[in-house]
Amino acid sequence: MQQLSLTDLADHHLAAARDASSGRSAQTVHGGHASTLRQTVIALAGGQRLDEHENPGEATVHVLQGRVRMLAGDEAAEAHAGDLMVVPDTRHSLEALQDSVILLTVAKLG
Repeated sequence: MQQLSLTDLADHHLAAARDASSGRSAQTVHGGHASTLRQTVIALAGGQRLDEHENPGEATVHVLQGRVRMLAGDEAAEAHAGDLMVVPDTRHSLEALQDSVILLTVAKLG
């Protein structure tokens, strides 16, 4: 049985994101490209964003630290630590309103 601390990973990747020129740091913690289910910890320094992209399948964003805004077309929603957002089945982007860490869970369809 595998166990890891999301709190420790969030702290580590947030420190790495703050130091990175891209303002980002990420690590897949479960699954991968060959799996149906993939979970990835993504840290974004405040003001950074994941540019608009397609939803690769059913997906959720669990905010571990900070505050983020998801934009999909004309719609926007904000979430903070402890919130779970369902990723819309359309092109969308995510921006960190402050230093933030999320757990992205994706179940690839098809």
